Amino acid sequence: MYNESLGPAAPWADDVRSEAGFSWSSALHFVDAEDNPPTSCSVSESRDCGNGRCILTAIANYTTRVVDKSLSAEQIQEALKFLAIEVGGNDISVKCSGSTSNLHAVWDTDMIEKLLKANYSNSVTVWANALATRIKSGDFKSEAPSWISCSSITTPASKRRSVEDDIAAIFEKRATITPLECPLQWAQDANAFDCSFVFSFTSGEDLCTSSYFTNAVPIIETQIAKGGYRLAAWLNTIFDGATNLP
Repeated sequence: MYNESLGPAAPWADDVRSEAGFSWSSALHFVDAEDNPPTSCSVSESRDCGNGRCILTAIANYTTRVVDKSLSAEQIQEALKFLAIEVGGNDISVKCSGSTSNLHAVWDTDMIEKLLKANYSNSVTVWANALATRIKSGDFKSEAPSWISCSSITTPASKRRSVEDDIAAIFEKRATITPLECPLQWAQDANAFDCSFVFSFTSGEDLCTSSYFTNAVPIIETQIAKGGYRLAAWLNTIFDGATNLP
């Protein structure tokens, strides 16, 4: 069905959460940070995922299910598809290309669709291949290794954690309801853009035809590249024991 690719499978969790049988999964798509952007941006697992139902804990749960041989093939495939997904701003009304939208939809869909049409022949595959090339040999090559770093740069080297450490902790049952350093660090990385850029637009500004769009494009492309690279590192470690990435 997916031709051995997670790309076509990635939207599955978004598609099925509106179905009665998967309504329970809605909270697992995101972590709803109780911060105060654009004044203050932060993600805290104990504060924002205290009930254990958010994407941070879901990653730990579905990581174990991916390699659980007692589960059916369908259940394992579902776990993989949940790991392939990554949400806020739904109630903030903004304008995009003359139409009314919301801030989440603009970042999640509208600006990406405009970018694909303008630069990538309206093809997700062309875009993905271009980002992969940038990671392998282009402008992302030097920074890509830092994308799978899972500790603050101020953390002493002896205490820094890696993807391998996180997954080992899950499999050793030392992190049933996290602390998973990597997903938390990556959530904080994305959340920081709320303060540094996302809310920088002015009232009435068209986010898809102004300088806001132009300045958003590098952020979008970098974050999409990060997501793919991090997912590859996570899955490689699950199945091969190491990230095996350049």
